[in-house]
Amino acid sequence: MEISGLPVHVLVVHGAVVLTPLAAVASILLAVVPRWRYLTRWPAVALALAATATVWVARISGNEFFESRFDGLPADSGLRQEILEHRDHGVTLSLLALVFVALTVLGGVLLGGESGLTSGRGAKPVRQRWVELALPAAMVVASALVLVYAVLTGDAGARATWDPPA
Repeated sequence: MEISGLPVHVLVVHGAVVLTPLAAVASILLAVVPRWRYLTRWPAVALALAATATVWVARISGNEFFESRFDGLPADSGLRQEILEHRDHGVTLSLLALVFVALTVLGGVLLGGESGLTSGRGAKPVRQRWVELALPAAMVVASALVLVYAVLTGDAGARATWDPPA
């Protein structure tokens, strides 16, 4: 797949690189700052959905890009190994993104919090104490893992692109 002669993968990775860290930070804020939940709830969910979508489009388009341009590289090629490392990190990132988005959506729906508005609009009651403890912890862990794998995937892709082995 190409857009104006450029592979879709080359274009969409920029969305994943920008949206994934933004979504992770928004999800962490939703998880750990209850008094800001009325502000962070839906932006965190929207960013998590958008980031996961771009990560998956990057994965799918990356597989197509590899098959169309690099599948013929020798098995012992250093460039092939770097591309495969990038792909492996991308697969892990795409699977972690599914867990991340699921937890962020659950957090958006289930986590309670007061409103910063004088009218009280946007406040949600705290339902069960264990949800208020376990879900934010899981959200922070998932956000951290998504951030780490976004960096690892991006770094491996950049190394394969800009510093290919001889």
